[in-house]
Amino acid sequence: MNMKSLVSRRVAVSAGLVLALGFGVSAQASATGPRTVSGKAEHAATHRLGASGAKATVAACSQEVLGVSSVKEPADSKDARHLLLIVQNAGDKKCNLYRYPLVRLGAGRTTAPVIKESDPNPGVPVTLAPGEEAYAALLVNGPMDEYEAKSITLSLQGRKPGSSAGKPIDVPMPVETLYANDFQRVTYWTTAPGFALDFIMSK
Repeated sequence: MNMKSLVSRRVAVSAGLVLALGFGVSAQASATGPRTVSGKAEHAATHRLGASGAKATVAACSQEVLGVSSVKEPADSKDARHLLLIVQNAGDKKCNLYRYPLVRLGAGRTTAPVIKESDPNPGVPVTLAPGEEAYAALLVNGPMDEYEAKSITLSLQGRKPGSSAGKPIDVPMPVETLYANDFQRVTYWTTAPGFALDFIMSK
């Protein structure tokens, strides 16, 4: 894979961060805005839980505690083929993100398939302390017929494979319309945005 150097910057998301509530998702601006990439691909940094049995005490992250946003990569690109999905723990307790987000673009028939080799620590969830962020990279399309997508829906997985955590989340769009097709792919969750993006930027 060709690793690409990504310019360090801070993305201001004044209206992009949403705080999911029990009845759905309502927009709430972030005080600082989520970060994007910081330098070249780095080793994925996930928070491992200790062997003291604390694993059972950390709940799965849900729409009730997460702020969610999306940005184009790079930010000045004319199209929106490469997106970074950002979630932030806006609650007051740690929570776990399992595997990868189930992402549906517009009226797509299926969710985006996962890039299997993008799992930084197979079988280990990403644990977010209050205020911490995690990332997944999304490739929107490839060389085939496209359809217009005017929404991004993200669902979180539960601890057991096949289970879900909370309700689907409507992710703020980075552009008015995305042009998606069956070439779309998503990565596993990670706390290293550069690691996730390296799996899609060369495609």
